[in-house]
Amino acid sequence: QLVESGGGLVQPGGSLRLSCAASGLGLDYLAIGWFRRAPGKERERVSCIKGIGGTTYYADSVKGRFTISRDSAKNTVYLQINSLKPEDTAVYYCAASGRKVEDSSWYDQSLYDFWGQGTRVTVSS
Repeated sequence: QLVESGGGLVQPGGSLRLSCAASGLGLDYLAIGWFRRAPGKERERVSCIKGIGGTTYYADSVKGRFTISRDSAKNTVYLQINSLKPEDTAVYYCAASGRKVEDSSWYDQSLYDFWGQGTRVTVSS
């Protein structure tokens, strides 16, 4: 089970840290992806961290502003989101994959077997 938290209302330019906590899953051995669904749009890629090695991937739209990390002791993956823009407004989901993901596949949502319920981020002044 994956549970996201940390969303909220923030002004443009602000920051949030989203958390993805796992129970019954060892995140160290899984690829954890973050995706988001903006109002009226399809769910899209955001970021991913591989289990073994911890390689990270980012969508171009968030590079330099978002940072994904993992705390093995807490079995939690974080998404630090900075310099927020109104277009970052969305429900953010984390997902876990036991499959091998690479630069060319991490954003394929069909590779992810477990999904959280989402946490809402609203960027507005």
